[in-house]
Amino acid sequence: MDKITPCLWFDGQAEEAARFYTSLFPNSRIDSVDRSPADTPSGPEGSVLTVNFTIGGRSFIGLNGGPDFKFSEAISMSIDCDDQAEVDRFWQALIENGGEPSVCGWLKDRFGLSWQVIPRQLTEMVNNSDRAAAKRAMEAMLKMTKIEVAELERAFAGDALPVG
Repeated sequence: MDKITPCLWFDGQAEEAARFYTSLFPNSRIDSVDRSPADTPSGPEGSVLTVNFTIGGRSFIGLNGGPDFKFSEAISMSIDCDDQAEVDRFWQALIENGGEPSVCGWLKDRFGLSWQVIPRQLTEMVNNSDRAAAKRAMEAMLKMTKIEVAELERAFAGDALPVG
């Protein structure tokens, strides 16, 4: 068991969210589903209170805490993607069924949790010793919703981005 485990507050959807998240990533599983021994403000006795789950080898707790608190962009999950295909796969899965795209590789999933879907190439480009090329890549990224590796590569190389 991890010494520190992030706890994600849901309004009755902790088990659904945990099942969804664990379906997306390797080395992921539902570890336990704990039911409330008494009525609580978030549900009756016997309802799912917490879900302990692992995503990519990291432990999380999903708490059905009720409607009082919502997720914000102040906390997000960041996915380090190997390539455009992985960006596309995670992006599509996370915005399906009510998720919302944002800017610069950010989105909210259908549960309201914020994610950053970031190709590894972006990090490499913006940390490159060629500061002019790094700046071009960063400026290109700032105009994107979902990150497009080919457009980043064009900007990094100094090629004009397509209009539109």
